[in-house]
Amino acid sequence: MSIHNLDRMFRPKSIAIIGARQKPDSIGAVMMRNLKGSGFDGEIFPVNPLRSQIMGYKAFRSVDAIPFPVDLGIIATDIAEAPKIVEACGVAGMGGVVIVSAGGKETGAKGRQIEAAIRQKAEAFGLRVIGPNCIGIINSRAFLNASLSRRMPIPGKTAFISQSGAICSSILDLSTTDQIGFSHVVSLGSMLDVDFGDIIDYLGSDPYVGSIVMYVECLTHFRNFMSAARAVSRVKPIIALKSGRTQSGAIAAASHTGAVSGVDAIYDAAFKRAGIVRVKTFEELFDCSELLAKQPPPAGTGLAIITNAGGPGVMAVDMLQDYGQAPAALSSETFQKLEQVLPAYWSRSNPVDIMGDASPERYLKAVDICLNAPEVSGVLVLFSPLAMSEPVRIAESLGAYLQDKPKSVITSWMGGESVEPARLIFNRAGIPTFDTPERAVRAFMDLYRYAQNIEVLQEIPPKFHRRLEFNRDRSNCLVEAHIQSGRHEMTEIESKTLLAAYGIPVNPVLFAASEDEAVQKAIGTGFPLAMKIFSSNISHKNVPNGTLLNIQNPLEVRLAFQNLMTGVASSPPLPGIQGITLQPMLTLPHHELKIGAKKDPDFGPVLFFGSGGNISDVFRDHAFALPPINRHLARIFIEETRISKLLAGFRNLPAVCIELLEEILMRVSQLITDIEHIDELDINPLFMGDTWASAVGARVIVRHSPIPSPLHLVISPYPNEFENKVFREGFGELLIRPIRPEDAPLLLSLYESLSPRSIYMRFFTPLRSFQNSMLVRFTQIDYDREIALVAIQENTGEEKMLGVARVILDIKQHHAEFAVIVSDACQGKGIGAELLSQCLTIAKGRGIESVMGVVLTENTQMLALGRKLGFKITRVSGASEYELTINFKDAAKMTA
Repeated sequence: MSIHNLDRMFRPKSIAIIGARQKPDSIGAVMMRNLKGSGFDGEIFPVNPLRSQIMGYKAFRSVDAIPFPVDLGIIATDIAEAPKIVEACGVAGMGGVVIVSAGGKETGAKGRQIEAAIRQKAEAFGLRVIGPNCIGIINSRAFLNASLSRRMPIPGKTAFISQSGAICSSILDLSTTDQIGFSHVVSLGSMLDVDFGDIIDYLGSDPYVGSIVMYVECLTHFRNFMSAARAVSRVKPIIALKSGRTQSGAIAAASHTGAVSGVDAIYDAAFKRAGIVRVKTFEELFDCSELLAKQPPPAGTGLAIITNAGGPGVMAVDMLQDYGQAPAALSSETFQKLEQVLPAYWSRSNPVDIMGDASPERYLKAVDICLNAPEVSGVLVLFSPLAMSEPVRIAESLGAYLQDKPKSVITSWMGGESVEPARLIFNRAGIPTFDTPERAVRAFMDLYRYAQNIEVLQEIPPKFHRRLEFNRDRSNCLVEAHIQSGRHEMTEIESKTLLAAYGIPVNPVLFAASEDEAVQKAIGTGFPLAMKIFSSNISHKNVPNGTLLNIQNPLEVRLAFQNLMTGVASSPPLPGIQGITLQPMLTLPHHELKIGAKKDPDFGPVLFFGSGGNISDVFRDHAFALPPINRHLARIFIEETRISKLLAGFRNLPAVCIELLEEILMRVSQLITDIEHIDELDINPLFMGDTWASAVGARVIVRHSPIPSPLHLVISPYPNEFENKVFREGFGELLIRPIRPEDAPLLLSLYESLSPRSIYMRFFTPLRSFQNSMLVRFTQIDYDREIALVAIQENTGEEKMLGVARVILDIKQHHAEFAVIVSDACQGKGIGAELLSQCLTIAKGRGIESVMGVVLTENTQMLALGRKLGFKITRVSGASEYELTINFKDAAKMTA
């Protein structure tokens, strides 16, 4: 989450080009020409020890010879010289450098050494680095083309980020033809320092950036990336093409980025969790760029299709069906309006076939009616070049009418030379146009997926009817003891003991070292039974004939024990065979599922769920999710598998209790969240009946993790460590804890209990209702970026929220802002002071140096609270507000 000095790089007042040259085809000369030609109005300082002047600019022999402040350095020399130049740029006080030179880690060990030296020099001065092996950066609003691209895009509100310089150049070249505007184009190259997470964070705070499109080969700093993407995607669409989807593609990507990308299905899960829409082809990426640049994202899937021929309409419908959608169901009112303007023989359906002889006027009337229909979210206008049609006149008529419409409108003028002038008209008018109906529908649906993703992610998760309890201490002791023993794989007994400590239902396992002990325990357990070879060193699955099923009586127990032990003895010697295990066989009708987790080298612990039992490795029906998850995310997790369709009941299989399955998934997620040493966890099979569940097979592998919990996750989990209890006179014992997504109903009750004055004091405006999006924003927070503590009063099992204090962090600026609200009945009772005081303590512990807030002059209670906690109170000039500021360094000096 570092945007430190990025504004100096993207909005520089002065630039030094180190390696500037006069030779026309040199990198330094191209960079000079592009900067000069882009209209950049800042200072340009060429650096070349052999020349006194380059392209009309005075040249300097070295960076330290420039007598003026410099914001940005462009390094266009041999990469071997880069460490020394970076040091000089740091000494000169630059904000950052762009290294276009290749020859870094993608070349091997020598390149990695050079990059390490560059990083060391840059970090010593807080100097930001983009590259190496990139083509530079563009900011069209700042008239900055500090890149090797020959084209400067027209200004727009879409930003494009890419690891590949060639993809940047290609997008820019195509954008000129289709009149697609970009706010920024950023070529990241090897991402020695500045990476996707940094740029997403920076662009997310830029009011002139409306959407972000990315070409990704690999990621770095995964936790920062997920945090930035989750925050920004709530307000701005993020579209990504992640290449290296296949093993061969990943190897090819590594050859020029120097980094290998991870398991593709896990990237899918991560992007979806972050609210990113993933596309699979360059064509899709470009089409989404065009649609984002020219139209608002569609709010729904209600697409009206207007066409002058049947075939193109059918093609569009088929493409919609591929996305599981159908054309908009037009209302009777819309049909009546169309009847009045269309020929008697029109299609009377959607697609709206307005016939091959459709005039510009007929097109315009049909489009106008559909655009104004409330059931329509977007309009696709299709044209096929027939002898009696007028492609250019129709395009001119629509181009003038369709500009700045609030709904998505896309066109597809099919054909070649005869329709090219019409496409040009649409491009100049800012109307997205595609050469086929399929491309148009696909772009429309890709952008709808963004709205769908955000809607799903921001849904308020339901609570369980009871609080989920976990025995963290016992589980940690089990795992720590196992690691100290030097073993990695837990036995089935140990694995199930660990699962049971987290409330996961398990099929009990009993150990027997002798035949008599096996009989005794079998009688106590009941029949039928399964018996397995037991060893602390090897799994029963690795022992031929190591399992016997359906044992029905004590005699069969004796025979089974003898057969198992004899079979082991006759096999090649196996170490550590200590006896057998017994567990009940579950005979009630059930589904066989699989739940587990595994550490991914990129995203850390990843959950998986799907079909279980003997067919699980063949059927390969599973989904991935990143922990932590709540009930809502658990339901989505389940629904992404094919077996989920059977869980409602199928033939002799019962309908399972989905709430119970959600709970088990959440318990596994919490276990993985709390214990960082779990390397693998596999529950297979998990039997699910109508109202019951049981982990029949369980396997856990543990390895010491140098990264403590919760930092081993890429998504910050609920911080249990901030829970505590306080006593307040008149209220009894209150629970102070971080806010949860499930708290939205409690927060709404708190807001609805407030007087109009209290609402105005908190929000600076009168609010008559509280939208769902507002509740989501305040409860579904990123705990890395925001602290929100609530005071909860528990009364006969019911919870009541009495107040909330929050501090929004800006980690890299070491600054934060606070807000507090307490129910009217609790004001002046010390609850707000307790909440804010604890928030300040957490902020200070995270390296925050100062916290501020704005308070209205009439909010005397808040002003009194600020004085009590040591805030400096300053009247805002020309406003009816006070600014409250506390500087922890100053406060420490005063108390020293």
